[in-house]
Formats: sequence, C-alpha cells, structure tokens
Amino acid sequence: MPRLRHRDRGILHRLLLVLVAAAPLTAAAAGMGEVARTIVAQRLPLQSVSYVIADADTGRVIESRNADTLRSPGSTLKLVTTLASLDTLGPAFTWTTRALATGPVEHGVLRGNLYLAGGGDPYMTIERWWEFAQELRATGIGTIAGDIVVDDHGFALPSEDPGAFDGHPNRPYNVAPDAMLVNFQSIDFHIAPDAHAHKVDVVPVPAPVNLHLDNRIRLVGGRCRGRGDRVDFQVSSPRRDRVLLTGTLSNACAPQEILRAVMRAPAYAAGTFVPLWRQVGGRFKGRLRAAAAPGDARVLLAFDSLTLGEIVRLTNKYSNNMMARDLLLTMGERRYGAPATVDKGIAAVDEWSRAHGLARHGTMLDNGAGLSRTARISAATLAEVLKYAYHSPYAPEFLTSLPIAGVDGTLRTHMRDTPAGFVRLKTGHIDGVSAVAGYVTTARRHTYILVSLVNDPRVAAGAAEPVHAALVRWILQNL
Repeated sequence: MPRLRHRDRGILHRLLLVLVAAAPLTAAAAGMGEVARTIVAQRLPLQSVSYVIADADTGRVIESRNADTLRSPGSTLKLVTTLASLDTLGPAFTWTTRALATGPVEHGVLRGNLYLAGGGDPYMTIERWWEFAQELRATGIGTIAGDIVVDDHGFALPSEDPGAFDGHPNRPYNVAPDAMLVNFQSIDFHIAPDAHAHKVDVVPVPAPVNLHLDNRIRLVGGRCRGRGDRVDFQVSSPRRDRVLLTGTLSNACAPQEILRAVMRAPAYAAGTFVPLWRQVGGRFKGRLRAAAAPGDARVLLAFDSLTLGEIVRLTNKYSNNMMARDLLLTMGERRYGAPATVDKGIAAVDEWSRAHGLARHGTMLDNGAGLSRTARISAATLAEVLKYAYHSPYAPEFLTSLPIAGVDGTLRTHMRDTPAGFVRLKTGHIDGVSAVAGYVTTARRHTYILVSLVNDPRVAAGAAEPVHAALVRWILQNL
C-alpha cells in the first residue's frame, strides 16, 4: 500500500473528522453541524470537547457530546463551590474581623497589645481595612502602648509555594487564603520617570510600613522601547518583605504600574494597618508580630464583612480564586468545627452534593477554585449542578453572580454580538483548558443550560472560544 504524503494525510484526517462529526446529527437539528464544523476548523480532536445543552426547567438533555468524560473544568468549578456556600451558609452569612485587648484603656491609651484577629473575611480591601481602623479609633482609643499582634489561626493550611501552579508567585491570582487576608496581599507599584530629579520614582500603594523597597531602576534617555522600557520586579527575601526593582526606564515613558502580591498575610495586614491607624489620628510605636490572641482577651471591635451573597457575586463575576478557596474553607469550618482546613471543606461540599443527588464518581473538587491540575468534573455533572441552582431558593443570588456576555465580568469583551442579558456564563481558563458554563435565554424567554469544556493544548491558540460561541449561537437560533 503506497504511503500517504503529509498533505494527503491532513486531508484524510479532516474528512474523517467531518464524517464522525456528522454521524450524530441524524437525530438532531441540522444546525448542530455548525458546532461540529467549528470543532474541525479549530483542529480540535473530537475527544477533547465535551458539551451539554439542557432545558433549565426540566433538565432534559437536548444535545451533548462526551458528557460523562471527566475533564479539568478551570474556574467553572467555582459554580459548585459558590452554589454550595449559598445553600449551606445562606446569602446573609458574614465573616467577622475583631480587635481585642487584655490591657485596660486609660485616657485613650491602650495599656498593652492590640490583637487583630482574622475571621476569614474574603474581601477585606484596603478601603474596608481603613474603615476598620476608623471604627476602632471611634471606640476612644488614641494610642496603642503595646504591640500590634495579628492572629490568623482560624485557618490551618499547609505551607504552599505561591509559584507552584504556574511559576508566577507574585501574581494576585496565586494568593492563598488566610484568616487575616487584607487587600489580596497586593501592592500597586506606581513607576514614573522624573527627568528633573534624574531618577525613577517608585510609589507603592498601599505602602506597608514593614515593606523594604530597593529601587535600582536607572533613568535613561531615548525612546520608550527596548532598553528604555526594561523594568524587572523581584521579591528578594524569604520573608517576602523586600522588593527589588531593577532595569532602565526612559524619561520619554509614561508612568506605569505593576500590581503584585507580596509579603506574608499577617505581616501585610499589620504593615498596612499602621499607616491607616495614623491617618485616622491614632498613635503607635511598638512592634509588629503574629501570635494567637489570649483566651481572656476582650473584644474592642467586631467588624462584619460583606454578605455571602455579595461575595459570591464578586467571586463568579471576576473569577477570584482566593475568594472561592475561602468559601470552601468556611463551609468546612462551619460544618466540622475550627480550624478551617481544605479536607473539611471538601467533605462539606461532598456531603452537600450527596444530599441533593449531585455526587458523581470521579469528581475532584481540590481547592474549590479550579486553579488546579487535579480538579475534575464532567459536563453532565456540571449541568446537573446548574439545573439544581436554577430551582434553588437562592437562584436569584446565584444567577446574578454570573458574567453577562458583552457586558461585565470575565465576559465583558466576549460574545458582544449576543442579545444583552441573554447569555450568563461562568468562564474558566488555565493552560490547556477553556470552559464556559451557565445559562442562555432565547428570544422566546426560555432558558437553557450550557456547559462546554475543552481540554487540549490548542486552547492556548484560542481554539476553544469559537466552539463556545457556536454553541451559544445554536441555542439562540434553534431553540
């Protein structure tokens, strides 16, 4: 038998794909051929694609492919975590951050240490941290005579390398949860050339008092490209409290920003609290350290977080990994007691899944965020979760947390040609993985579940997005 040339083998391969793709169309609407052709055109193996289209009211599956294949779901796994949290904790649930002391307050002076005890608030932004400082100041304390001590013992997590997932330890999406996490441990470094002073200014926002900044960026002339725009960032100490900035920046360059996660969570919390405390008129000259608050410490201030309903919206709209992981830990702690651990969180979600008939063999939740190489779920299971969510008492809170195509969240710049508000999908992307899962409402005002999971190296070249879009179009045009 003569050997096929490379070109002929490619033609034969595409022909076989078309024949295989066309095979299941005999009992389906002819329009599904567009989806099959899109898969072929993107050179995706058919076995790398799973999808389910189902009626949201009845759960009846209308179209599917490889629905029971376990796949890496990326951030669509957050749908399981956020729904389980709404169902088990309720949308009004809040976390509490406390200020405690053992010493007396005399004439506005706290005679002793101030303990800042984290309760796992997943959204303690720098603005809310300022509110915390302001409310503490309003209790009548003006001076802290002792130390500021951060207590983050509510979470019991093993030490982890923040760069283990993808080699980018300082990216905010790799920040691990902590019982006292402030502002996602992130600092926005504002970098600007100052031609008059013949230097490059670096201003960290916020500016923790215990952060050591070593600015070695040199100002150069010429155009803002090549050698004139080479700024490098490095965390240069094991404690992650020393930042080294090197490189060169032209005086022709516009100001730029580098957003990075630095420091350990307790050190960051204490270091950012001090300047905020001073801004609201407080005084402090002691040390910063981390330790558990004494059992007999009295509460000076209890500061509640946003509600869980608000947290779920932020988690899904913007696919926040740390917040999803925090939800998993919180469910475990509430179900099985303190301290919060990943194993307790997984057990709590597994228990919830079994109670509602959503448990499926082989599903692996891992950290609950989808930022994982081991997490697995099938398109069929994810579709069942979405069906349950659609009929849940908390369906309004859950549905409004999903990004709207062409409007907001992670879909703000995608699928802009779809009717506004008709497509609500959680997205998921990691290396080799692209996924969407959620709801598509047609012109007839009927809603359908869509889950589309693609696991293939060609995801990096954007091969999956046309497949997701073709599935959305098919629903809108044929159902």
